[in-house]
Amino acid sequence: MKLLIHGRNLEITPALRDYTQTKLERATHHFGNAVREADVHLSVARNPRVPQQTAEVTVFANGTVIRAQERSENLYASIDLAASKLARQLRRWKERHSDHHHSHGHSASTTPATEAVTDDSQVDGSLLQGREAELPDPGVRRKYFAMPPMSLEEARRQLDLIDHDFYLFRDKDSDQLQVIYRRNHGGYGVIQARG
Repeated sequence: MKLLIHGRNLEITPALRDYTQTKLERATHHFGNAVREADVHLSVARNPRVPQQTAEVTVFANGTVIRAQERSENLYASIDLAASKLARQLRRWKERHSDHHHSHGHSASTTPATEAVTDDSQVDGSLLQGREAELPDPGVRRKYFAMPPMSLEEARRQLDLIDHDFYLFRDKDSDQLQVIYRRNHGGYGVIQARG
């Protein structure tokens, strides 16, 4: 598995790198070759009154983006919590993926690909051909996604896997961009352009 580890307000020591790698390998080893890449962001809050240390893990499993983020007062505890959450989400993804494909007779190649590329310094230069390198605005992180059309149900499943409050997708029927989000009082909502 390809592992990228980024640190914010901290140095990534060999011990921290080894610990993170060990935890993620344990969390993903039951899923064979489905998980080929993991992107980890470790950060420490600058405010000494807020002892908050965050571990954010994004994995790419057969074209599906799965994300887990946890915060605690200890970075190693945050890594443990994020790895456990990731293992649960991967289990849920595998169950849904196998149930969906076995019950409808689809093959694994019909899974929509949603590969993410961020503008971090680790991005392969071949992906940026034709674009001039520039620094992003402070506080703004850009992400670029392939957005194959998908149904509302597929988008809802993807939202459950990425651990965000919303998910932007291209609707299979209208080919329009839409946003599905979690409502505060339960359920989901969809934002779409007025036709």
